[in-house]
Amino acid sequence: MHNLALFSASMALVGAVMVITRRVAVHALLYLVVTLLALAVVLALLGADFAAALEVIIYAGAIMVLFVFVIMMLNMGQPDTAREKEWLRPRAWLGP
Repeated sequence: MHNLALFSASMALVGAVMVITRRVAVHALLYLVVTLLALAVVLALLGADFAAALEVIIYAGAIMVLFVFVIMMLNMGQPDTAREKEWLRPRAWLGP
């Protein structure tokens, strides 16, 4: 139980740092989901089961869906043509 609490707390800390440092908004959102789920585990281990369930349902579920929807609507990513040109370079196909 103690090891799970330490692991979950460290995942929450690392996830929070990754949220701040990521340049791609979708990646930051995924790290935010990891952070919120890790915090829900910490809450569950502390005996606050209802708060942990609310954390998962409301924050990691509904709010994150809204954030992803807004990011998709804003379309702040790299244009598709530039991304496809990057894929077509011979250097990208050396590994596969």
